[in-house]
Amino acid sequence: MLRKQLAESLADAMRARDKLKTGTLRLILAAIKDRDIASRDGDNHDGVSDEEILQILQKMVRQRRESIVTYEEAGRAELAEQELAEIVVIEDFLPRQMEPSEIDEAVKATVADLGCESIRDMGKLMSALRDKYNGQMDFGKASGLAKEMLQ
Repeated sequence: MLRKQLAESLADAMRARDKLKTGTLRLILAAIKDRDIASRDGDNHDGVSDEEILQILQKMVRQRRESIVTYEEAGRAELAEQELAEIVVIEDFLPRQMEPSEIDEAVKATVADLGCESIRDMGKLMSALRDKYNGQMDFGKASGLAKEMLQ
């Protein structure tokens, strides 16, 4: 479903002669194809799932955010702006991201629901959060909050 949506958006961007969007969508589709090739085993040629595509998109956004910081520190504002523009294109295909306050509430609720008491419960907690909020939550922030709560 998401793969089809990306391909259709690429065709639309090419028709509109939108270089930025075309280039970014090609990068996304290339990353998906790389993951397809890496995950092939025997008779399974279906490709990666929408869930894995969301992970790829989230990783691409994280990489670009890191690049923005590096470019800004180096005084390369034009490259930072390019990365930011690519993030906007990528985020069009991601579910709405949770605000920090929503992440805090979700972590607290999940800790209470699971009865987590110590840092030993961290794996169980993060697994539950991933199952429930995949694609919507910054799990790096959630992990930090969870560590504070469980110590």
